[in-house]
Amino acid sequence: MTTIIRVLVVALMLAIFNGNAQDFQGVATYKTLTKLNIKLDSTSLGSTKAKSSDVSISTEMREQIMEQLKKGSQQTYKLSFDKEQSIYKKEEKLAKPKPNSGNVSFSINFSGGAGDILYKNIKEKRYTSSSETFSKLFLIQDELQEHDWKLENETKNIGEYTCYKATKTFTRKETVRTFTSFNVNGKDKEDEKKKEPETKEVEVTVTAWYTPQIPVSTGPDIYHGLPGLILEVNDGRTTTICSKIEINPKDGFEIKEPKKGKKVNQKEYDKIVKKKSEEQMEQFRSRRRSGESVQMIKIGG
Repeated sequence: MTTIIRVLVVALMLAIFNGNAQDFQGVATYKTLTKLNIKLDSTSLGSTKAKSSDVSISTEMREQIMEQLKKGSQQTYKLSFDKEQSIYKKEEKLAKPKPNSGNVSFSINFSGGAGDILYKNIKEKRYTSSSETFSKLFLIQDELQEHDWKLENETKNIGEYTCYKATKTFTRKETVRTFTSFNVNGKDKEDEKKKEPETKEVEVTVTAWYTPQIPVSTGPDIYHGLPGLILEVNDGRTTTICSKIEINPKDGFEIKEPKKGKKVNQKEYDKIVKKKSEEQMEQFRSRRRSGESVQMIKIGG
């Protein structure tokens, strides 16, 4: 009985949204934080038993790498929305030089998420994502994912808004990578050479907090489909939380769907990224064989 009443309330709220939110607009600022489980040894990357031939990493160098990892895991986005559309855009930051020490170079890549700009059209159930990947601009266009939300009874306040809890559970494939140390002559240590990335299926519970006080059925990143704006979401790896909201800003704005870039669907884009990533890994191996010690750290994806 409680579930039936809850469904009826949600349906009524959505009907009210459609009738009373014709000119409703807003801008929400979100902060994201991704958990990192990486340890850099004081003498080499990924190895706690380094030999004298391994690449040495100074304390200063290690601090630079960890600082870059920390900043990369913390991002700021703005979500501009009305009752039918939204644009989710990453705030631009000035790029800093990559850490470098002697003949040891590092590439730290953060992957995953929805790209640099994500346009969602709730009414038409579709999205367009603009993403610059491997120095090429892509325009990913596809249908919106349907989220099988379970509405919970818990509530909490985020700022001045009363939020309700919703959850969904799914499985995803995660790859466990071992970051190894390399000899200066470019050869892998025999005991590490045979190690392959381990891929396993992991059950994930996504927890979202939405507020009916803001009558739109959207949220940050790929999330949508609840009777109110999603102010916080956690997928077990990344937490995204709203830090500021402006409703019906005085100057107003226009939501424009991205148009530039090579048009692909999500499946085609994922295939391209996988192929390019494999090519990049082969380039790193070639540089190591030539005598340069290189380490690439990939977060997510």
